[in-house]
Amino acid sequence: MPSDVTREEFEARVGVVEREIDGEKMVTRHILEQTRRNGDDLAAVRTRLDRVEGKIDDVREDVRAAKTATENLVRSLPKIVGDAVRGALRKRDP
Repeated sequence: MPSDVTREEFEARVGVVEREIDGEKMVTRHILEQTRRNGDDLAAVRTRLDRVEGKIDDVREDVRAAKTATENLVRSLPKIVGDAVRGALRKRDP
């Protein structure tokens, strides 16, 4: 049921509502500022992560190349040793 209020009571109630709105605006501004700051931080982290991923890809390629070279050496080593031993034996026994 509506009740009659005096002008002073009305202005007091309006003042309370206005302060609540101002408080909510401050909170909203703070949240917006934090969101922007977090967005900037996230963008920086993403940029750094992209660089790290690129470096990891480079290292992965280097490891693959080293693995391939090692595998080739392992396959070739018996022939290399055999050739060296035969050459040494020929020089020793003319």
